[in-house]
Amino acid sequence: MVEPVNPLSEAEVADLRRLAEVSVTLIAEAQDPVSGAYPAAVGFEPYGGFCWFRDGAFIAEGMSRAGAVSSATAFHDWCAGVLKREAPAVASLVADVAAGSQPSDAELLPARYTLAGDRHDDGWWNYQVDGYGTWLWALRSHLARWELPVAPYVAAAETAVRYLAAVGDQTCRDWWEEHRDETHVSTLASVHGGLRAAASLGILPATADMAADRIGDLVSRAGVYDGALRKWLGSTAVDASLVVAGVPFELVPPSGPVMAATVDRVTSELSTPGGGVHRYRADTFYGGGQWPILAAFLGWHHAVAGSRDRAAELLRWIASTADSSGRLPEQVPPLLAPGVLPEWLDRWGPSARPLLWSHAMFLILASELAPMIINLSCRSDDTKG
Repeated sequence: MVEPVNPLSEAEVADLRRLAEVSVTLIAEAQDPVSGAYPAAVGFEPYGGFCWFRDGAFIAEGMSRAGAVSSATAFHDWCAGVLKREAPAVASLVADVAAGSQPSDAELLPARYTLAGDRHDDGWWNYQVDGYGTWLWALRSHLARWELPVAPYVAAAETAVRYLAAVGDQTCRDWWEEHRDETHVSTLASVHGGLRAAASLGILPATADMAADRIGDLVSRAGVYDGALRKWLGSTAVDASLVVAGVPFELVPPSGPVMAATVDRVTSELSTPGGGVHRYRADTFYGGGQWPILAAFLGWHHAVAGSRDRAAELLRWIASTADSSGRLPEQVPPLLAPGVLPEWLDRWGPSARPLLWSHAMFLILASELAPMIINLSCRSDDTKG
């Protein structure tokens, strides 16, 4: 098989390699040394003491690709420990759902936990299910990449599959912790990807595949508007997170017409030439800036679908958002709603920097586009040795 052409110059690779080194070091130093959890951000109080299954799973994927095997494994061990403790609660709510009742949000699993793995009841917008699907996908990816045994994770993964089979296609908050009463297509994609990953690992394969099929049927019937994926069922809007429905979660074919139409809408409505990507048109969080993680997801799609020059543009843009210390932000201008920014600054101060998820997505896109950016400089441990 012919290796894809690297669209980056030698000088660019050297600069990007330095950012990759910063990213791996920053994530490793932020990781809780006892539990293995990744805080969402460093120095940003609303995020710093908590680990989201979704953010953490992508962070672990970035570290796994960079060769930080023990770091990624420690995170997956943390997830398994959380789900082991949550197994009785999941068994109870699965029985309730099967009996026709709907558990309250407080009975459902939260999106984030303390770094020690405990629930934290502070009124956060916590009920989301995408993280548990994302974890199953990232677990399969990590175990396959490094030929690690699945046995230590079977019980936890079974709990996640049962949970997603029961509630994974119901209404919840989206990736952005908004719109509690909608069914979000990017969430459905995350759940679908996780269930397929579990089935491929031999974890409740009949249950996982059946639930994934149900999600695929739902999206094909109600998740498409004018040829492209909807932000949520019934919506006519697009959300940049929908790109994951192709790469990596394969809810729809990455090179198929639905994903092509979705990427066209994201590009035309939410991105700027050579620049970043907004979440959605009505976004007001910190003024609605452009997110490096979304530029990375779009770049990841293009790297897989064959538009490697466009993927390289997005990788360069992500790198351009780093400060002088190499720290990547959650979002940057231009803003969709600049008049709202002062409200957020008064509430929480400047937005998160560094956001560990941004650094992880840089690593993922870099490894997909030009593996030499991380393979020659970031390997911090190796299970083969």
